[in-house]
Amino acid sequence: MRRSSLVVVLCLAIVIAAAGCAKKTVTRISEDSTVDLSGRWNDTDSRLVAEEMIRDCLSRPWKTRHWDERKHKPIVIVGVIRNRSSEHIATGTFIGDIERAFVNTGEVDVVASAEERDAVRDERSDQQSNALEETVKRFGREKGADYMMGGEINTITDEEKGERVVFYQVDLNLIDLESNSKTWLGQKKIKKYVGKKKVSF
Repeated sequence: MRRSSLVVVLCLAIVIAAAGCAKKTVTRISEDSTVDLSGRWNDTDSRLVAEEMIRDCLSRPWKTRHWDERKHKPIVIVGVIRNRSSEHIATGTFIGDIERAFVNTGEVDVVASAEERDAVRDERSDQQSNALEETVKRFGREKGADYMMGGEINTITDEEKGERVVFYQVDLNLIDLESNSKTWLGQKKIKKYVGKKKVSF
């Protein structure tokens, strides 16, 4: 009995040692390349969904109506985007992609979030007593947002015998902060098959 236990322990030690000797390789790849290892939501999904939805948002009538009525570029704040999916999704990254897509169009101004504003206000307050008078930034000069964008990400997963289909639905809305009117509703769907077969749908 002891001898068989010793053999098992030695075999385990050899397997662990062999695994420890295996070389790991790290290869740098382009940050905009598409790599799907697990089939889960990833950086490519975040970027492409943000860009497509913001393009759609800015192609709708609300923007022209805004210019006609208010005579200035729309000012947008990106608020809460909830992850209601079955997996971990870094919504902060997605919010950053949305803000970037908005700003890069040059068609809207994007203002800081509540958390960012607190840090900026602290800095402005510190300047009042510590910065050169000609460089001090004044209080009460912030831009107020005209619209707030928010939404949620949902998933449905269908899985059997090592195959999985994951359906993502991203719903975003743009709300007029003065009237509470929903001025734009956008939706993007992604479906991913994860398995060993090569399939075309």
